[in-house]
This record gives sequence, structure tokens and C-alpha cells, in this order.
Amino acid sequence: MANSSSITHFLLLPFPGTRQLQLLHFCLFLAIYLAALLGNGLIITTIAWDHHLHTPMYFFLLNLALLDLAAISTTVPKSMDNSLRDTRDISYAGCVLQVFFFIFLMSAEFSLLTTMSYDRYVAICRPLHYETLLGSRVCLHLAAATWACGALNALLHTANTFSLPLCQGNALHQFFCEVPQILKLSCSTSYLREVWLILVSVCLIFVCFVLIVVSYVQIFRAVLRTPSQQGRHKAFATCLPHLAVVSLVTSTGIFANLKPSSISSPSLDLVLSVMYSVMPPAVNPLIYSLRNQELKAALSKLIPGCFQKQ
Repeated sequence: MANSSSITHFLLLPFPGTRQLQLLHFCLFLAIYLAALLGNGLIITTIAWDHHLHTPMYFFLLNLALLDLAAISTTVPKSMDNSLRDTRDISYAGCVLQVFFFIFLMSAEFSLLTTMSYDRYVAICRPLHYETLLGSRVCLHLAAATWACGALNALLHTANTFSLPLCQGNALHQFFCEVPQILKLSCSTSYLREVWLILVSVCLIFVCFVLIVVSYVQIFRAVLRTPSQQGRHKAFATCLPHLAVVSLVTSTGIFANLKPSSISSPSLDLVLSVMYSVMPPAVNPLIYSLRNQELKAALSKLIPGCFQKQ
């Protein structure tokens, strides 16, 4: 039995099987990581380079790409390194940093997704008020608020979690340091404070999800009233994938944190965590940006031949 003061490192979830399966895991994570780096890197470079894309919508997309890059870089490289070296170790300080940055980036990203849905609502449902409601100063304030809220949320969770006495060993049933898994190592009822914080965070995420859904419902109602079939198709093709990704992240994240222990298993935890922590940064560039004709046109100028004109 060890307490938190004597823990110098944690043991992450090992990927079971032969050495070949561990290398397969490394290759799969490497492919996803490189796809996320390439997609989000292209988005950041293109938006920063093309002044025609210096609008609120693309400003928020640039912030989303930055958050995605940072989020996937927080968890995946360490997991790949452990698989390649056939180890499970992560230092105590490394675990603290993973918890802080993961919560910070995921919280900020969900707040940003809510802001982006509001941006689309104003652009489609109240176009005459767009410049007033989403001027450059307002956009900067909204972006700063999403990053600040994420940092504050992460600070509260990290400080509270690592102030708990840990006496149930140092093995985590997850491929990265995650608060629910660390709470399982606690031997004090003080962990209930963190449980309440998690419940509050889950409620806030649910509120954000409801706001996103309400925004898109209003968008769909406005689009259905337009006579242009092409306009309706474009709006649905853009908004429905957004809702699908947000729904996937919300449902898997909430279920992973609130599911009863009776149905918990390392395999289920692993699948859920990959769904809400690894896949969105790799998929978001395709869903939110690379389907966008203006961004594709800017990419074709930045990298001639990148996209053929349709």
C-alpha cells in the first residue's frame, strides 16, 4: 500500500497480446496522429495565410484546429512511446500534466464548438446583425473566454484530484492519465469532492450540447424555408456531420465518466476513450473544414494541385 507522497510514477494500461500487436497499436496510433497533424496543420496554415479567410467562422476554425493539435499531442505520443518501448511507465509530473492539459483542451474545445454553432446560427438566421453580434472584438473575447474557462476547469480538477491520498497502488486502467481512473486509487472519502466536480462538468457539457442542438434546429428551420434546394443541401451536408461528431463526443464522454462500475472493463474503457479523445482531432478537419469549398480553394492556391476544381 502506497500513499500519494510516495508515488513517483504511474503504470498505464498495457495493450495486451504479443509484441506484434503492440507494434500494430503503435502503427495505428501513428497513422491517426499524423492524419490529425496534417489536417489541422493545413487548416491553421491556410487560414493564417489567406486574408480572405480572416472572418469569424474561420477564426473559430483556426482555434479548433489548435485545440485539436494540442489535445491529441497530450495523450497519443506517450502511448505510442510506451508501445514501442514495451513499457507502461509515466512519471508523476507527466501524469499531472496530462490530466491538466487534457481537461483544459477538451473543455475549451466543447465551449468553442458551442460558440461555433452560435456563429452559424447568427450567420444564417440573423445575417443582417452578423457584423454587430460577431465583430472582431466580440470574437476575440469569445475565444479568450473558451480558453480561460478550459484552463480554470482543468486547474480545479487537477488540484483536487492530486490532493487526494492515493493508497490503492499506481496502476491506471487507461492508456493515458484520466481523473476517473486516478479516483479509483484513492482511499479517502474526500474523492467525493472530485465526483461532484465531475458531475458539475458533465452538466455543463450537457448544457452546451443542448445549446448546440437548439442552434442547429433553428438553422434547419430557417434553411427549410428557403426555396433553394442547393442551399438546403449545403446546409444539411455541413450541419449534420457537425452534430454527429458533437453527439459522439458527448455521449461517449458522459457514458465513460458516469457508467456504473458493474459494466466497466478495460476494453470498454479503452474503446470509449479512443472515441472521445483520439478520433475527434483526426476527424474534425474533414468534418468542419476540408469539406468547405472556400477553404479548399485557398488550399489549392497555397499548394497548387492540392484540390482539383470541381
